[in-house]
Amino acid sequence: MDLFAFLLDPTTYAALVTLIAMEVVLGIDNLVFISILSNKLPPEQRQRARRIGIGLALVLRLALLSTVAIIVRLTTPLFELFGHGFSWRDLILIAGGLFLVWKATREIHHSVDPTDPKEMMVGGGATTTIGAAIVQILVLDLVFSIDSIITAVGMTTEIGIMVIAVIVAVALMLVAADPLSKFIEANPTVVMLALGFLLMIGMTLIADGMGFHVPKGYIYAAMAFSGLVEGLNMLARRKRRLDAARRAVAEA
Repeated sequence: MDLFAFLLDPTTYAALVTLIAMEVVLGIDNLVFISILSNKLPPEQRQRARRIGIGLALVLRLALLSTVAIIVRLTTPLFELFGHGFSWRDLILIAGGLFLVWKATREIHHSVDPTDPKEMMVGGGATTTIGAAIVQILVLDLVFSIDSIITAVGMTTEIGIMVIAVIVAVALMLVAADPLSKFIEANPTVVMLALGFLLMIGMTLIADGMGFHVPKGYIYAAMAFSGLVEGLNMLARRKRRLDAARRAVAEA
């Protein structure tokens, strides 16, 4: 029972709430990526891909927590370049950022020019396979998981608290994945906005790995403001459609 002895300490609940909030916020990046990626699959495979990807992401995060002592040492500098000591964490963040920038740029190109003959279509309109989608979900989750675990270690030393926070955050991701994916699919302009978010997050990861830390509060504030503006645009477009429909009925 010593494993759960921390639950008897009231002070641990503040750390638990904070960690859950942090995991949920960091999960937004993953969720947007998963939604865009799964929507590239045939409709009958999308929900399955999201659930398998998020489920495997949970297993990956719990496995990483079991090696937390090793992950913490990933911050030890390996070499110095341009006055910055690069650690394994930095290299992983840079690699993940480059992957995210490449993926977002590729998806933006496809959105702008969907008839590009270089884009190979699979499954009657899908542009990826379920296996490829799941692998990409896990690759990106590995990057975010390592970063979040290193941050979590600075907040608490209780593995049990980290495990609970990860499970709660992933459960919320499972609940939100389908509605978010359907919303993005139903609103094409949101897709471009979400891809812009992924591009910005990728550049932030690269900057962080290079030693230029950008407070995440700025990133999520910009995302929230952009989302608000897009929401107002959607309401304006809806009103114009309703007005046009009323005029058409009146003229009939």
